Amino acid sequence: MILKYLPQIIATLVTLLLISALKFITKRLVHKYRHFNQKFEARYNQVIRIFNIFFNLAAIIILIMVWGVDTRNLFVALSSVFAVIGVALFAQWSILSNITAGIIIYFSAPYKIGDFIKVLDKDMPIEARVESINTFYTHLRTRDGGVHVFPNALLLQKAVAVLEEEEEEEEEEEEENTTK
Repeated sequence: MILKYLPQIIATLVTLLLISALKFITKRLVHKYRHFNQKFEARYNQVIRIFNIFFNLAAIIILIMVWGVDTRNLFVALSSVFAVIGVALFAQWSILSNITAGIIIYFSAPYKIGDFIKVLDKDMPIEARVESINTFYTHLRTRDGGVHVFPNALLLQKAVAVLEEEEEEEEEEEEENTTK
């Protein structure tokens, strides 16, 4: 009985080992990037979680094909599910774009948690300190204590200037002088 399914069992074991190895390698690479760049310590676990979800989905798809599930019926069911999910995500203004933007911000943004930034927007310019960068949103705290929550995709599309500490102090002094 086992000999009948030996190729599928071997392919399953190879797939599980390969996915485990890819997860381990990805975790090590992101870990090295985190130490090399020394930015975004708080985002490390979120990025690893997103990669693990991707690898788990890939493993499920591979295992379904290895075990001979009728792919035509499977793809019809998956396309229906993805169509419903796509409509739901589109209605939420593309949650996937915020997740993707969060990963891009993690790896390449010039600012990190604790930096004081200026969002260069003609309608609503904001100067604030980056308080946290989450999977979907980035929290910015202004000098007056107000919190602005930006979707990552929107923040990635806006021009952002990182203000130096000296500039921050000068601006604070100017604000104090104008209020007196």
